[in-house]
Amino acid sequence: MGLTSKSMGLNVLTNEFLYKDNECDIVIALVGNPNVGKSTIFNELTGMNQHTGNWTGKTVASAFGKYNYNDENFILVDLPGTYSLTPNSKEEEVTRDFIGFYNPLVTVVVIDATSIERNLNLVFQTMEVADNVILCINLMDEAEKKNIKIDIDALKKELNIPVIAISARNKSELEKIKREIYNHSSEKNITPRKLKYKSDIEHSITNIEICLNEIFKNKNNRWLSIKLLTDKSIIDSIKSFLNYDITKDILLMKKIEDEKKKYEDINKEITKNIVLEAERIYIKCVTLNKNNKTSKLDKILTSKITGIPIMMLMFALIFWITIKGANYPSTLLSNILFSLEPHIYNFLNILKLPTVIIDLIVNGMYRTLAWVVSVMLPPMAIFFPLFTLLEDLGFLPRIAFNLDKLFNKACAHGKQSLTMCMGFGCNACGVVGARIIDSKRERLIAILTNNFIPCNGRFPTIITLITIFFASSSIKSTIILFSFIALSVIITLIISKILSKTILKGMPSSFVLELPPFRKPQIGKVIVRSIFDKTLNVLGRAIIVAAPMGIIIWLLSNIYINEISLLKQLSSTLDPFAKLFGLDGVILLAFILGFPANEIVIPIAIMAYMSESKLTNLDISSLKILLIDNGWTYCRALCTIIFSLCHFPCGTTCLTIKKETNSIKWTIIAILLPTVVGLSLCFIINLIFKII
Repeated sequence: MGLTSKSMGLNVLTNEFLYKDNECDIVIALVGNPNVGKSTIFNELTGMNQHTGNWTGKTVASAFGKYNYNDENFILVDLPGTYSLTPNSKEEEVTRDFIGFYNPLVTVVVIDATSIERNLNLVFQTMEVADNVILCINLMDEAEKKNIKIDIDALKKELNIPVIAISARNKSELEKIKREIYNHSSEKNITPRKLKYKSDIEHSITNIEICLNEIFKNKNNRWLSIKLLTDKSIIDSIKSFLNYDITKDILLMKKIEDEKKKYEDINKEITKNIVLEAERIYIKCVTLNKNNKTSKLDKILTSKITGIPIMMLMFALIFWITIKGANYPSTLLSNILFSLEPHIYNFLNILKLPTVIIDLIVNGMYRTLAWVVSVMLPPMAIFFPLFTLLEDLGFLPRIAFNLDKLFNKACAHGKQSLTMCMGFGCNACGVVGARIIDSKRERLIAILTNNFIPCNGRFPTIITLITIFFASSSIKSTIILFSFIALSVIITLIISKILSKTILKGMPSSFVLELPPFRKPQIGKVIVRSIFDKTLNVLGRAIIVAAPMGIIIWLLSNIYINEISLLKQLSSTLDPFAKLFGLDGVILLAFILGFPANEIVIPIAIMAYMSESKLTNLDISSLKILLIDNGWTYCRALCTIIFSLCHFPCGTTCLTIKKETNSIKWTIIAILLPTVVGLSLCFIINLIFKII
């Protein structure tokens, strides 16, 4: 069975987004609502032969990969999850335009067997766009547990498209998808049943379609006609992908406006028709037992009374496991990495490098890197899998639901609660996660305030000071740590409200938040995904920033003027200013030099206090004596913790903000905003302590 590029109907795929090894590669689009198991199907079919990329002009990444079946090469494109092809976000826009303009040979729509009625909305819209559509009903095992019965034959007859029912976690059932795609790609087009609307709406669609037929030949002009009546963003897509500026066609634009004026809300009328048709088919093809354990559990987890307390207890447990569990591996890793220093020193000595260069490399760059890795890796390796586990269980959307009202009152987007949760692991991840917010204003608020959430790198400093000055046991430390985290959430909400009323005025937009069913997590995949996609990725960026800073720190501590190191001179210069805010020059300089990674703030302070020439570690009891001998009090410890919560982002996060906003101005604001807030809070705390 040989297929030509013409039979695929695929004309252009940008190199930035997709690639083809030869003209006979068959492109298959994979679409579906979020949380329907679409990515599981994609991962199983393509294995390790996967890539990710951005569609030209878009910031939303999509995955694509290859697989072979019966000697045919298939390119499978995993498009962003979407509820509709009338987009409200960049993800939905990417999915709509790929199906509408890139013309994949086959479009596979994946839906959730437990939520067929809602999922049919996307199915109908996809059938309007594409000619070769396959419906894949996933999570049949979940439907069976809930006593949901689906009449597959009746569904096939109603939609006039192939329908397959699978459980993607059962790898053997994925053969059904491969076989159906193979068979469907070689057959003549089986035209899906198109929805018919009221006679007046059909008349309007036909009028616009007649005009479009004069402009575009061999295009799905019925779909374009419907989109022009309901979706303003399609005009930009027509210009981009069909190379035609439709706004310059005065007669056509007048025709579109005239047809729209006939209706109070044409989009509402069309949506109503889709909803009614979905309801009819659902009643005909699906029977269910409403005794649903998920709904009972949701009443508890999303309750106004119990929802937030349970969420807080869950996060407290995660933080306790992270704190307790990271101690031993962090010490072990530190011992291993620092034990390599003499060997590296001897090797460089064999190369006959100057002593000062060897010292710079070993005690400067390598020691800083070893410190960052040993302190940063173990907590991330624990926190990220636990956080991903919550996502896999279905608990994370419930957290967003519970926090949505708080962010709405702060005039921010409800999805900001998700980006805030990402920030606990890494603020750079939280900034990138803001892509899910379509509104530019609300996306900026999420980016600018994400640094108020303490990332994994700030925990060592906060926990160390809590242990020394405020609590000795791990349970008490966890409670106090969680109190500071709750404070950071409150500050985030307050600053979001202030931004929305000043430089980023506006009202919050609405969004759809799905509460997926609770599922048994795939622990193996969760661990692999969290370690490779998050932990190692973040650690790699931190190392890139930390290496040059290690050299700078070594130079400052080893260059002397009048027998005083530059490090000591700089800290002495900053001391009067720092003491206004309850800090001292050493700790303020440590935060500045800790720009590449927050993990090295305490080691830099120790080095400065002890006048050492390299980063130095101390046990808790020795560190307590050192800090008290250098004038530390409860006030200074508290101010340092507060400043650790609210100060400029690390180097990795700053680079990410610049990339996401494409603006130096907003990057500078993102640096100044938390720093000003942190210094202000420290000033107030210091003033209160002085008065008391």
